[in-house]
Amino acid sequence: MRPAEERALKDLQVGQVDANGVAFTVEDGLAVVRKVEPGTLTLWGSAPAFHVRAVSSAGATEEWTVVVRNAMPEAELSAAVGGEPLLVEALPEGPVPTVKLWKVRVPAGAEARLTVAPPLWDQPMPFRFAALADVQEALPRVGDIYRRINADPTLRFIYFSGDLTQRGSIEQLEEFQSRLLESRIPLFATLGNHETYAPDASYHAYFGRGNLHFTFHGAHFTMIDSANGSLDPRAEEMLDGWLAAGRDAVHILGTHIPIVDPIGVRNGAFASRNEAAALLAKLANGKLDLTLYGHVHSYYSFSNAGIPSFISGGGGAIPEQFDGVGRHFLAVEVDPAQGVRTVSLVRVD
Repeated sequence: MRPAEERALKDLQVGQVDANGVAFTVEDGLAVVRKVEPGTLTLWGSAPAFHVRAVSSAGATEEWTVVVRNAMPEAELSAAVGGEPLLVEALPEGPVPTVKLWKVRVPAGAEARLTVAPPLWDQPMPFRFAALADVQEALPRVGDIYRRINADPTLRFIYFSGDLTQRGSIEQLEEFQSRLLESRIPLFATLGNHETYAPDASYHAYFGRGNLHFTFHGAHFTMIDSANGSLDPRAEEMLDGWLAAGRDAVHILGTHIPIVDPIGVRNGAFASRNEAAALLAKLANGKLDLTLYGHVHSYYSFSNAGIPSFISGGGGAIPEQFDGVGRHFLAVEVDPAQGVRTVSLVRVD
């Protein structure tokens, strides 16, 4: 009755680890703890900016190297204890722009707050991002899309609406991660139905929460796990809070399976029409500005309960026949003062 319940519970565990006498907690689960070694914490970012609480016990390791993968290329680390800044040393950058390294001293017996973010990330200003979904069996050639995205220096990050892989296996998740090194900007994702096929279900360990919310330059972004054609009650409870937080701001939602099928002949939508109708009413009442979907391997522009909506499943998975769209992504322009200004289709093939 609740096929996504286990994934919703895993969401709550993302970003937490105790190591060398320090308890690290990534606020709101917006980064994954990938590795902890003596004096080194390695994270995978799931948002443009995030905060980490570090509670250090007496006698704990104080000198830490913080490595963030899938970071904004211009990201910086700041740290403070009780409002007093800590000294942070930027280390030589990693092999790609999205790998960042710093050294910071977390005093034993203290609670520090670390922030990984690009400059002015919390100040409202216009920006652009890429929206993408459904790579699946096209993993070996997804670099073509990344190169096209790289050619547009105004795009700040990739907002990915699920189906990174064909089967969700560890090997395929590893390959997706490896291919992403070809991108000059990070990719923030939710999972799709294809990530649920693997018996080991390792998506959370690699790419983080299926349900998450972040802000960037005054706009709110929400990702919801719809990989089973439904929302788990815990996910819907999270969504209620995020809709309230973003009600008076620009708010964009990404999820894999369209709530309704705009064509109506493929059943490429939520399993329950009653649930779909109730969810659309909730999104409309929350004054959502834009919904972005994947799952259907083509491009459609339509309206959901008055909300501008797009299906963009052009990451390379087997395309719909005869539609002439082919591989593609969307370039979205946001102005916090004016809303979502443009959503442009960018063909890759």
